[in-house]
Amino acid sequence: MKKEIPTQLIVALVIVLVGIGAIGGEMLLVKWYPKHWERVREETLQLLPYQNAALGIEMQIAAGLYGKVEDFPGGVRITKPKFWSVPPVLTITSQPNPDASFEFSPEVLAKWETQGVTEEIPRYHFDHTKINNRDAVLISQYQGRAMLLTARVISPERIVEASCTPGREDEELYMQACEETVHTLKVAGPMPPPPQQPILELTGPAAKPRRAK
Repeated sequence: MKKEIPTQLIVALVIVLVGIGAIGGEMLLVKWYPKHWERVREETLQLLPYQNAALGIEMQIAAGLYGKVEDFPGGVRITKPKFWSVPPVLTITSQPNPDASFEFSPEVLAKWETQGVTEEIPRYHFDHTKINNRDAVLISQYQGRAMLLTARVISPERIVEASCTPGREDEELYMQACEETVHTLKVAGPMPPPPQQPILELTGPAAKPRRAK
């Protein structure tokens, strides 16, 4: 007569095996995931060259954004299709600069700076900066269930706008990809003159008073 294995023993063995598997899986995840994430980050942020003579631009685009390129009048749209997900999108447009100026006007800058308050735009942030020695602005905002980063760069010939959104991808990683991409933007046209150096007036040492004889 064969002896049957007690049900309690089978249950105990199953629990032990599941526990060992869970601990092993956790240890593997702890060791594997950080390296995997760092590799994904490096691959996403790797910069790839791109230029468009029609738009008068040259730049480097993060690999996580660089995919399908679609030209349209006055611009280009670059997407990285994702299966069952809203992909990141980089849209670049170029238009003539009617003022032929090297800098944005104070009125336009003031409008952009206060737009977040006047229009109650969530997570709005404005930054007046320079990109590759040209006057530029960076505007980030929450739009269409995702963050949107917009860079505007001006030259005497044209005004270039680059808008980048991470879509449904990891917001922190892909916003970094957007930022690193737009900071490489080079716009064709004359470069602004170097800033004038302040003129320092040199004065001689004060005359010493003569002693009375």
